[in-house]
Amino acid sequence: MTSATVSRWSRAFVATGVTFFVCWQLAIVAGVGRPATVFLGLYGFVFSVVFGKAYALLPSYFERELAVAHAPMVHLPLATGGAIGLFAGAVGVASGPGPWSWGFLGALSWFTGCLVFVGTLGWTVRDNLTGRETGTGSVNEHRRRIDRASNAFIPAVFAYLLAGGVLPVLEGLGVDGPISVGPPTTHLLAAGTATLLVFVIGFRLLPRFTVTTPRPFLVALVLPAGAIAPAMLAVDFLGGTTFRLGAVLQVLAVTGFAVTVGDMYRRTDRDRVGFHAVFAGALCGIAAVGLALYVALVGVETGVLEAHVRLAAGGFLGLTIVGVSYQFYPPAIGSTPGVDDRTALVSIALLAGGFGLEAVGYLATIGSVTTVGQYVVLLGALCYAFVIGTIFLEQW
Repeated sequence: MTSATVSRWSRAFVATGVTFFVCWQLAIVAGVGRPATVFLGLYGFVFSVVFGKAYALLPSYFERELAVAHAPMVHLPLATGGAIGLFAGAVGVASGPGPWSWGFLGALSWFTGCLVFVGTLGWTVRDNLTGRETGTGSVNEHRRRIDRASNAFIPAVFAYLLAGGVLPVLEGLGVDGPISVGPPTTHLLAAGTATLLVFVIGFRLLPRFTVTTPRPFLVALVLPAGAIAPAMLAVDFLGGTTFRLGAVLQVLAVTGFAVTVGDMYRRTDRDRVGFHAVFAGALCGIAAVGLALYVALVGVETGVLEAHVRLAAGGFLGLTIVGVSYQFYPPAIGSTPGVDDRTALVSIALLAGGFGLEAVGYLATIGSVTTVGQYVVLLGALCYAFVIGTIFLEQW
């Protein structure tokens, strides 16, 4: 009963995230500014899927069962309402009930959901906090050390989530936090929580999908660098030496992970449509951190920043999520006409090509290219939503 309940609400989180993905692209096409669209893309799309799959996967990675099966049911409306409230506040919707703004209410709701998430998973693994028990089967015995290493970084993921979630709440209460709200906080969540969790889960999940094993030295490079870098970026955002060192570490982490993905992609004899999205996402990740390093070493340029954001949030995190989604919910199992691997591959090509066009347009300051890229990404998001949504409806 517990596993069925968790699985059902995990799918609900993913479905919500897919909806936010489409809304994010619609808002961008409509010309809504980046400070507002980040709430649809990061808080709405990325984290809805992250929360849903983490509830389903992390307990088993610690050889446990989720302690409170209905926690995702409680968390989902808090996360969804929070992202919507934050977006409403950012676009200037009139004040919320009483003296509170929609932005503050959204931040409070989203952070409350984070407390549910961390509290539930923390209680689930309370007697295995280091992750020494990994749930690794005998057939995967050779992967146990990597599984343990990955588990050990989950507390850092939780810490970044709570820090990034509470800062907007403190701002709404008039309390000065140690880190500014805005891009520094976004990096705590995007790089510290989402990206680090991609590394942690990726080193456990992708080897099973590809039937390969990551190179241990790459795992040893990526995880520590990926855990330290976001804090350095946030505490000295666009500052001096600390920020530059953080940028270098993030480049090492993302590039190391991308090399791992490429290596597994090359060695696997399995052909799954989702692999192509994960590989494309890894390439976008290299481009994104390369642009970030340029900003850290050379200086801020608007086009470079915009390209970095789209390649990082949409290209790296977005395409990785799309690829993993297609692994868990294979398009080939669909019975509806048009729902198959070919349509999934089209969605991946549209998304990867669209994000690439956007980046080129921003870097070359050619607005028409950026606009075309935005519409191509929107088409890709709609294709992705069609495939995943149809599969969910067929399995309802």
